[in-house]
Amino acid sequence: MSRVGAENPRRVVDLGCGPGNLTVTLAERWPDAVVEAWDSSPEMVESARERGVDAQVGDVRSWEPKPDTDVVISNATLQWVPQHVELLVRWAGALSAGSWIAVQMPGNFQSPSHEAVRAVGRREPFANRLRDMPFREGKVVSPAAEYADMLTDAGCRVDAWETVYVHELTGENPVLEWITGTALRPVIDRLSEEAWQQFRQQLIPLLDEAYPARPDGKTFFPFRRVFMVVQVG
Repeated sequence: MSRVGAENPRRVVDLGCGPGNLTVTLAERWPDAVVEAWDSSPEMVESARERGVDAQVGDVRSWEPKPDTDVVISNATLQWVPQHVELLVRWAGALSAGSWIAVQMPGNFQSPSHEAVRAVGRREPFANRLRDMPFREGKVVSPAAEYADMLTDAGCRVDAWETVYVHELTGENPVLEWITGTALRPVIDRLSEEAWQQFRQQLIPLLDEAYPARPDGKTFFPFRRVFMVVQVG
């Protein structure tokens, strides 16, 4: 957010606001702006409203900027949208010159953790229920340079980069606990409680093999994230 150069934006939009953690900081940074927040999950929207965020249920794919929109934020959301490249170009074309778009996407879909989830998801009795789960094969999130190239062609000034964070985790099944709150949410939503517990037990040995704990109990979990901060031309 420190790289977004907007000084007095009229409207700041948080697409995929989740429980509103980031949205609150946007209001603190730009107290005179109207803060608009969307999320597809009614539960997340309710949590955001409890934080004082005026959030609404909506799909980012159908969002259209109001004329006074000067900043658009999307944190850890667009990786779930297969057509997010086209979406970013559309936003850039719809926003006024000088507006800002800031995006962060986890780019670890090809990591051992996700491959383990895909492997278990192909087994019975899970395969039928998880046929459309969003752990897609392939690139999913492109290298930062590809987004820079595409958005530059769209007439934008682009600051793009990617970072691999090596998270130090502890506790029992730490990688499973980490991805349960994020990447595994679509799996949990599609399975019964009994099936989820079966899925979980089959996943644990694969994750333990891919991410062995050190003798001191620490587990290092590499996690790639792609960032871009874009000013519309």
